[in-house]
Amino acid sequence: MATLGGVHPSHGAENSVETENLARFAVDEHNKKENALVEFVRVVKASEQVVAGTLHHLTVEVMDAGKKKLYEAKVWVKPWLNFKELQEFKHAGDCSPSFTASDLGVKKDAHGPGLQAVPTHDPVVQDAANHALKTIQQRSNSLVPYELKEIVHAKAEELEDFAKLEMLLKVKRGDKEEKFKVEVHHKGEGTYHLNHMEHDHS
Repeated sequence: MATLGGVHPSHGAENSVETENLARFAVDEHNKKENALVEFVRVVKASEQVVAGTLHHLTVEVMDAGKKKLYEAKVWVKPWLNFKELQEFKHAGDCSPSFTASDLGVKKDAHGPGLQAVPTHDPVVQDAANHALKTIQQRSNSLVPYELKEIVHAKAEELEDFAKLEMLLKVKRGDKEEKFKVEVHHKGEGTYHLNHMEHDHS
């Protein structure tokens, strides 16, 4: 018998129809919540935890913007209630210890590296935009906080040891809207540096 609360591997479950259905459900829910477009490829690993139902831990391979990625998903199932809920769906750190521009779907091509458009809803782009805004706020000495209204567009380029992101941000301070062009350098997990910012008057 499975002990309550313990996580144990589901042997052979990676290939079962039930596990695949859960993984597809996880990917669909993630797409709905994040307005993303990742496609299910296969289940790499599966384990489960009994908690008033079963919490399935799945490592899922998906296609995101033409690139294969691994995600960790947790799906909570209470079969007697017909209840199924996606608890968590996050990028699996083990397949890519740090986010680079290539994770954003940017590929180096034969014409040499260059800035390429990346989706503004990508978590890395959003983190970079929030970091840029925080830095702008600190430099402005303004007591009125800046609010991020929209990432108008974003481009990324993969360089030797960091990714360069260029973004146009629409921000609001009080009742005034402004636009900033920013360049953020992204080195590894969660490290951002605002390299350049200027007002955009277009």
